[in-house]
Amino acid sequence: MNYTFENILFIDVETVPQAASYGDLPEAIKALWEKKSMYFRKEGQSAEDVYERAGIWAEFGRIVCISVGFIHSRKGERVFRVKSFFDDDEKTLLANFSKMLHTFFAKKKNAQLCAHNGKEFDFPYIARRMLINGLALPHMLDVAGSKPWEIPFIDTMELWKFGDYKHFSSLNLLTTIFSIPSPKDDMDGSQVAAVYYNDGDINRIVRYCEKDVLAVAQLLLRYQGEPLLTEVEQVF
Repeated sequence: MNYTFENILFIDVETVPQAASYGDLPEAIKALWEKKSMYFRKEGQSAEDVYERAGIWAEFGRIVCISVGFIHSRKGERVFRVKSFFDDDEKTLLANFSKMLHTFFAKKKNAQLCAHNGKEFDFPYIARRMLINGLALPHMLDVAGSKPWEIPFIDTMELWKFGDYKHFSSLNLLTTIFSIPSPKDDMDGSQVAAVYYNDGDINRIVRYCEKDVLAVAQLLLRYQGEPLLTEVEQVF
């Protein structure tokens, strides 16, 4: 499939557990996490032992950063612009992100969202956290009942499957085999919660998130046989 890159908004989301530690959780949530985690805990592990994984689930985690990027032409040359939404108040973060989505989709005909594993993670996670925070779903995320061709999502992991539903390839693996500069040169997703809660370094998380957005855009360009974005074309 050929894509109109100027109509695509590339997205990456960084999430953390709802609380800094298991002990900070309300008793009701502790009990629910106990039930949820029993399906993947190893023998001898407690719900507290695996609490660092809670950020993976929208019911037990929250969003601390959403970075977006888009390609446009400036004086006949490509420019990739990146913007990040981050706030300790998740509702504020999501409300600001929602406003940007409405603006982008209003300006672009046939606009689409693109993320790596976005259909399984980024897009539903954002939608669920918006509802939990009492925010109305933007129409581009409210896809329940939509036909497949009506859903404005591009998933670079799904494209790489070529119909093989059991195949999973990480963004790091694909950027490596396609000779794309890796976004994992400073940290990886498993470290985000510690950097947020222990170090209080949201700026490091934002930089990591923005690198992932660039990597997703570069990967889709590779899929389409297009040249990679150079450093000169990248605006952060």
